[in-house]
Amino acid sequence: MTTRRGILAASLASPFIVSSAARAQSNAPLQVLSHRVHQTVATGRQGGDITQPFTQATGAPVQWTTFDTGPLWERVQREATLPQTGVDVVFLLNTQVSPRAASLFEPLDARMSSKPIEDPADVFPGLIEGYKVGGALTAIPFRHASSGLHYNAELFGERGMSGPPKTIEEMAEFAKRATHRRGDGTPVTGLVMPGVTYPNVIDLARAWNGDFITPDFRCTADQPPMLNAVKLLRELFQAGAFPRNFATISTEDVNTWMQQGRGAMALNSMGRNRIYNDPQRSKFPGKVHTIAVPISETLRSQFEVAPAKVEFWGMAIPRNAQRKDLSWQFIQTMVTKPATLAAALNGNGPVRNSTYEDNRFRELIPYADEERRVLRVARVPLPAFDEAPRAGDIFKEETEAAVLGMKTPEAAMASVVQRVTPLLPRNS
Repeated sequence: MTTRRGILAASLASPFIVSSAARAQSNAPLQVLSHRVHQTVATGRQGGDITQPFTQATGAPVQWTTFDTGPLWERVQREATLPQTGVDVVFLLNTQVSPRAASLFEPLDARMSSKPIEDPADVFPGLIEGYKVGGALTAIPFRHASSGLHYNAELFGERGMSGPPKTIEEMAEFAKRATHRRGDGTPVTGLVMPGVTYPNVIDLARAWNGDFITPDFRCTADQPPMLNAVKLLRELFQAGAFPRNFATISTEDVNTWMQQGRGAMALNSMGRNRIYNDPQRSKFPGKVHTIAVPISETLRSQFEVAPAKVEFWGMAIPRNAQRKDLSWQFIQTMVTKPATLAAALNGNGPVRNSTYEDNRFRELIPYADEERRVLRVARVPLPAFDEAPRAGDIFKEETEAAVLGMKTPEAAMASVVQRVTPLLPRNS
């Protein structure tokens, strides 16, 4: 017999659990856990509310419950480990989908076979692959952030340089030439980026098609591509073309440096272009351009641009969810071609190639062609696994030592391999 105490206990355990009779009602709200940005780009004004076709077709309104990234992941795990949950769809970062975490979510391969999303081949393949764990698809991509190289054309002109660097080797030379003190006394550093954490250094290593940890969980930090990246940072640091305080510089610091003209180039998410050119805050509105990370001269015959990192959010169905068919219908609606375009007009990073061909989107995003070039070859910075945070801390510690000259790049990266390898799934 159901008691008031039992109902209260269930509601405290999960605020989304309701009676089976209520769940059967076609107009019961679809419960979505996400970051605030997902609701914003899904329901914005410029592109419109992309959830409306779902509600019109099913009679179910969408109930968004939003959190910051950390608290969102905590709530998702809590809901997904209950005997059952009233949550229908959750948003996941690709870095969160480790083998252990993937077991909490419904594999989507059977649904992709029987009732696939619209034109799956139009979704950038690196984003789909990033959500495969043990060969099984865990989530459908919705939003991405891809890396690029930003450069200040005015500062380049002051130093007699025109156009962006075409190779990573040329970028290094440009960084040195751009390092100077301007006439007004502003010191300019050639290249800035938010520290030497593994995602940032990987953007450089990808110029030689390198990795920190491969998809099959091998640590390759001591191989030539990553060594080239670390050596390049050491070289720029010695030349004064990389910040002296690189170990503590944040993303917001990089924003400020680029807005004030203290940085000539920055390696960062392509979406930062808007911030760097913000006429309310930047001294160089319209002068900071964004391109794909250039490939090494040695690989120009194989790659058009460097396969830089891409990180992304996707939609998943908890394995203990109660309305999985309805959840899948929502996911299908959210990634149709019209919905992807509308969300992009609302500020989303589109996951479909076709969106980049639409003139409305291209008018808003001056670097659209460059971003598409990256997305065609981009891949995640490393595969998800349970000890990834510890591995990242080790990489940062050793790379800082190498850039500062406390260790040789070879010794530092050899130490990374030695310390990280026992943490990997194939060795743990």
